[in-house]
Amino acid sequence: MTYLELVNDVLVRLREATVSTVSETSYSTLIGKFVNDAKRQIEDAFAWNVLGTTITLSTTSGTYSYALTGAGQKFQVLDVLNVTSNLRMKNIDFATMNRYQNFSTPVNGIPAYYAFDGIDGSYDTKVTIYPRPDGVYSIPFSLTVPQATLSSDATIISVPDVLVAQNAYARALVERGEDGGLSSSEAYLLYKSMLSDYIALEGTRYPENQEFVAI
Repeated sequence: MTYLELVNDVLVRLREATVSTVSETSYSTLIGKFVNDAKRQIEDAFAWNVLGTTITLSTTSGTYSYALTGAGQKFQVLDVLNVTSNLRMKNIDFATMNRYQNFSTPVNGIPAYYAFDGIDGSYDTKVTIYPRPDGVYSIPFSLTVPQATLSSDATIISVPDVLVAQNAYARALVERGEDGGLSSSEAYLLYKSMLSDYIALEGTRYPENQEFVAI
């Protein structure tokens, strides 16, 4: 569904008139806010395959800090590789990385470690790698990155639209109060059941979601 279609879906559930654009009325604008709130909550609930993306760093000799352009700050890391050297990059804590980079003389060589360290001017997360690269290396970051906030009527939502519609509907019922139809608590319980089913179904396709590892 598009952003507009989702807003109209919720309006119909509320027995309200549909609109031709999300910002047509103050109420449809409010429903649009609920749709975006619902989208964010659902994105946070699971590492949805549809949100998967790969951001590849191409290193420059001696440069050890890079921005993950387009990743923002709210993402999940699935895997990080140094494909040039055929090795998996290991995530280490900030303090350890800080000592590697500042104690004695930093080593130049094949990057094998990474740590996240702040953001750039575009509010994208920056990553520091070590050893400092001694040449050009290709380092793809496999991530799940939330979709940008919906603003255009024609934008198609990435996560399951039925979940977004049900969640936004429950939020709208809370705001409006009971009116003889489905209660907000009932609507939210239905959403939670639907979310659980969707996560369980998607989880069957990925073995890593079916394993419990002792730590």
